[in-house]
Amino acid sequence: MKKYSAFSLIRNALSHNRKWREAWRSPEPKSDYDVIIVGGGGHGLATAYYLAKEHGIRNVAVLEKGWIGGGNTGRNTTIVRSNYLWTEASLLYEQSMKLWEGLSQDLNYNVMFSQRGVYNLGHTLQDMRDIERRVNANRLNGIDAEVVNAEQVGKAIPFINTSPDARYPILGASLQRRAGVARHDAVAWGFARAADARGVDIIEQCEVTGINREGDKVTGVETTRGTINAPRVGVVVAGNASVLAAMAGLRLPIESHPLQAFVSEPLKPVIDTVIMSNAVHGYISQSDKGELVIGAGIDAYNGYGQRGSFHTIEHTMQAIIELFPVLSRVRMLRQWGGIVDVCPDACPIISKTPVGGLYFNCGWGTGGFKATPGSGWAFAHTIAQDRPHELNAPFDLERFTTGALIDEHGAAAVAH
Repeated sequence: MKKYSAFSLIRNALSHNRKWREAWRSPEPKSDYDVIIVGGGGHGLATAYYLAKEHGIRNVAVLEKGWIGGGNTGRNTTIVRSNYLWTEASLLYEQSMKLWEGLSQDLNYNVMFSQRGVYNLGHTLQDMRDIERRVNANRLNGIDAEVVNAEQVGKAIPFINTSPDARYPILGASLQRRAGVARHDAVAWGFARAADARGVDIIEQCEVTGINREGDKVTGVETTRGTINAPRVGVVVAGNASVLAAMAGLRLPIESHPLQAFVSEPLKPVIDTVIMSNAVHGYISQSDKGELVIGAGIDAYNGYGQRGSFHTIEHTMQAIIELFPVLSRVRMLRQWGGIVDVCPDACPIISKTPVGGLYFNCGWGTGGFKATPGSGWAFAHTIAQDRPHELNAPFDLERFTTGALIDEHGAAAVAH
């Protein structure tokens, strides 16, 4: 067995990948499907995967205008956690967390999920009161959470500035030990390969240009590769949901904003967890390659550009140096931006629409990556059963009419 394995390794190394199988097929689109998923990011691919796995619906097409993982899935800072304040949000994210914990085994693909813990820092007495409230709410919902003091923070994160003379002194933090990070590209690739293996057609370079209707029901979509028909269409296009909704004559309560992040030059391991601070408005972790992954909040203006303004980067750097003065001479390696769509209550829409057979999953703001498996799982149920699962029922589009909003603004420290 060892000789065979060594021979295979040498053979593949010398083949220049010419005989390697593609991770997923590149089929021509069929004229008809049972379900079309618009958007080939993590949420869309997860939806297709769970449609096939959980509901036996395999005649599914995922339509991606670019390439798999080229949108927000590959443009985020990979944080995974479930310690939100309100029950509706925390239970949905906790379902996602449970799926994360078995995702590599389920997909047979290493998504590099690292449960290194997430600290949400408190800098004022009010911060600590809010932290205690959120930790207690998490525990009531069966979600792991604990309050730690400044001494414990300093011991766990040796390079952080715990001086009482700091501009924003650290009084303590909340800690979710099961939280962490994952490899964003691997998540997209893993879901794509697993969905393809169950018969889903993944069609890249296929932009949707129109949504077709007959009366109050959807019949399919127009694309740059022709008309594709389906009685059910799920739209999962982070940042561009309102554009797709307008194609069907709908208006969504969503704004799109640029969201920036950057990484440093590689360093030896110095941070083995995730640290977030709402007061200085920044967060940081370290990748397996040694890069410091850093981000903050959205740019204030609306836009669809995958870039942002320089003053936001400056503000983010100031925040990180406030927490870690030792990093002041570290060089930035690269910067990027994504597009996030934000609802008025900072919670997503996972919902049927007034158009029969048309479903939308959007409005995740800055919290989309962590919800990837749970979002796809719940959205697949909604499409397959034509009704929401109890976990995503509170995130129905109708809440903006009834007023049953779920206000997660700032409830879980930095909104990531």
